[in-house]
Amino acid sequence: MKKAKSEIQIFLAHASEDKQRVRELYAALKARGYRPWLDEEDLIGGQNWRVAIPEAIKRCDLFIACLSSTSIAKQGYVQREFRLALDLLGERPEDQIFLIPLRLDDCRIPNIQIPQYGLNLQNYHRVDYWKEDWMERLEQAIDTQFGPWEPEKPAPSLQLQRFQVVTVNAKGEIINREKQQAQYLTENLPNGATLELAEIPGGTFWMGTEDAEIERLCQKFGYNWFKRERPQHRVTVSPFLMGKYPVTQKQWREIANLPKIDRDLNPDPSHFKGDNRPVECVSWDDTVEFCQRLSQKTGKDYRLPSEAEWEYACRAGTTTPFYFGETITNQLANYHAINIFADEPKGKWRQETTPVGEFPANAFGLYDMHGNVWEWCADTWHENYDGAPLEGRAWTEARNNNRSHGLVRGGFWEGTSRDCRSAYRGYNVRVNCDNTFGFRVCCVPPRVSS
Repeated sequence: MKKAKSEIQIFLAHASEDKQRVRELYAALKARGYRPWLDEEDLIGGQNWRVAIPEAIKRCDLFIACLSSTSIAKQGYVQREFRLALDLLGERPEDQIFLIPLRLDDCRIPNIQIPQYGLNLQNYHRVDYWKEDWMERLEQAIDTQFGPWEPEKPAPSLQLQRFQVVTVNAKGEIINREKQQAQYLTENLPNGATLELAEIPGGTFWMGTEDAEIERLCQKFGYNWFKRERPQHRVTVSPFLMGKYPVTQKQWREIANLPKIDRDLNPDPSHFKGDNRPVECVSWDDTVEFCQRLSQKTGKDYRLPSEAEWEYACRAGTTTPFYFGETITNQLANYHAINIFADEPKGKWRQETTPVGEFPANAFGLYDMHGNVWEWCADTWHENYDGAPLEGRAWTEARNNNRSHGLVRGGFWEGTSRDCRSAYRGYNVRVNCDNTFGFRVCCVPPRVSS
């Protein structure tokens, strides 16, 4: 099995007493180009570790058990860690199981037998972390299973694109046009399809809506839903890449035809047909499966954006109700434009989705963030922002253990102007898949060449 280093996923099992040395090991492996997984570094805040850790083991190519005198002395530590790995990896009969005991100090590796697997730790190649040649010995051990590895592919290049951003007043009149530019990463998909992602810089913003504006909106529209946008709070978001457009039907079809991971996907689920229209009639679970298949295809970790990432990316530095200003018109987005928001005239209701990219972008180079289709986010639905994370991660903890409802953003082709606001929060049952629900993907930006 030949793999590039960056494709070899390594799970680091360790006892809590060895945390500091294992962190150093994690950093050394990343510096060499591998993809280590360590709970201390890779668990997202709020994730259930009882679910996340077994899933990480299932995905790994290599299981390294970090052993020390302290950890071996813990009752059952070695047996428990290796049995967990073997039980989970044993679910992948097509794969060979590759385990490496890595000694953190001069401890005696126990001679344990697990009858159903015939495992004897003393028969396995061991690596002594404290010795100067430990990395060379580890790479030799990895080479026996995965090598010789293929040369590393050049880091992907971001391409600069230019576009125009418009600003409108409360009447919907364009009062400013400004040239902007953004960096994009292009993923090549099967059959000539491509997926473009805009580079979103990190930053801090006010998420939600201030109380005075919420009260004004509630009175104007006679609708208390806006109260779900409080309390307004400061959120810091790390850099990431986000789809330039909602996922299109062509992109969906090419990824849906790749091998199944957890669930089947309909390659052609949409009601409104068109390769360049956004895919719809997809459930939250469908979008997660899409991200998993895309990740497997590209070697990157694709996922749904968090709600905080979505709003930050949509606003692109603005504080107005919409990224183009004080109101919205049918010249700026696809929605039920008969319903006005401010002082703009009534507009056309198209009664269907439109091809992506037909309306002006925001300052980050993202299109169709207002209208067209609701976009699923990674978060579990919460009634307001009380207790919400402040670092931009997905809020997956569920109140009353209810994870059945997921979060959607951005409005849709049949929705009103108020649904399309940057701060507006919607939700639906995650298994729902009607013709209003789509999504866009995001991932952590790679180290790129200039």
